[in-house]
Amino acid sequence: MTFILDNQLPLLILFFVIGCIGTGFLFRKPAGHRIWKVADLVWVLLGGIGALGALIAGVYTEDTGRIERQIDVAFSATTGFDRDAGRFRLGYCETASSAPLLTLCDKVDFLSASTASNAELPLFIAITDEIAPLSGLSLFSRANQGDMQDMSARADAFDPSRFLVFTTRNADIDAALSALRGDSPQVVADYLILAQSYDRLIAQISKLSEEWAVLQDNAFILVLQILSLCLVSFAAPFRLGKSIIELR
Repeated sequence: MTFILDNQLPLLILFFVIGCIGTGFLFRKPAGHRIWKVADLVWVLLGGIGALGALIAGVYTEDTGRIERQIDVAFSATTGFDRDAGRFRLGYCETASSAPLLTLCDKVDFLSASTASNAELPLFIAITDEIAPLSGLSLFSRANQGDMQDMSARADAFDPSRFLVFTTRNADIDAALSALRGDSPQVVADYLILAQSYDRLIAQISKLSEEWAVLQDNAFILVLQILSLCLVSFAAPFRLGKSIIELR
């Protein structure tokens, strides 16, 4: 499948050349000959297959658009969490002295570090754009093939489940919140807001992973579309040859 995706244009040209060669042999037959009727039928059949392939590829295009929207949502959630975490550290952690507050600050630092790999979220956009239908129609598309394979491998390795082992609440955090609730209710409120941002972030990242899996599972649609176009490019010379022979 990778070979087909990486060589879309050469394959289309190859099938077109084969069709031209076949049409050249048919020019030995006069207009109205049965072979020209068969050639016209081949064009109709393969053209229909190409149209069907294009319609099916529209499903993949919709999936691609959906994952790009989910990337935007996940990236927005990441930005929101980073903003809340930064505000919390600047407001409380630089001058923290009490043990409960230090416990919360350590937790915030830990959660922030756990989301650092979210900077790779744009990888999904780059990859979905690269493998989108007909994006490989370039003789020079293979120049960055190694880079795209590397990015694709990194995206596949992007596993949100590793975030799920981190929780915003545990026994130590609950004890720290209880100790601060009386004298520093604003600290407690800000931490709870931060915890909600983190939970939303995890939910959006998990959904992104699911969308990515769907996109990967449907990648065969791209091959189907390319093969359909190859059949159309093969049959096109026959239809053109029939028109030319009838004009003689």
